[in-house]
Amino acid sequence: MAKPTADELLEKILAQDPRYAREAYIFVHEALQFTVQRIARKGHVTGRELCEGLCEYALAQFGRLTRMVLEHWGVRRSEDVGEIVFNMVEVGLLRKREEDRREDFAGVVDFERALDYAFELHLRPEEPHGRGGSS
Repeated sequence: MAKPTADELLEKILAQDPRYAREAYIFVHEALQFTVQRIARKGHVTGRELCEGLCEYALAQFGRLTRMVLEHWGVRRSEDVGEIVFNMVEVGLLRKREEDRREDFAGVVDFERALDYAFELHLRPEEPHGRGGSS
């Protein structure tokens, strides 16, 4: 029997767990590759490193729309990234170490803060004109 393709394995995941869009799985895989290159270290990437790398990669790809795109795919929290990773591990699309757990992704990145903060205006209050200085 032929070994299942990555697309067939992804279809299996989507049939078993419809919480996340196909694009979410593809994007998490791309973010993993980005993160491995970013940390310039061979081997294992922690849940925190992947979530931080995913945020950086997503912001570069989608800008101000990042959170909306990820939410559309079902990815709202770092725990969702963990669920996607472990769904991929279960069908053989990714590998894990014995000590890796879904809980490694719990609360490691606040997506709202990480994805929205880059676009908030951080202004200092203006000095009133004409007070002790030239205008």
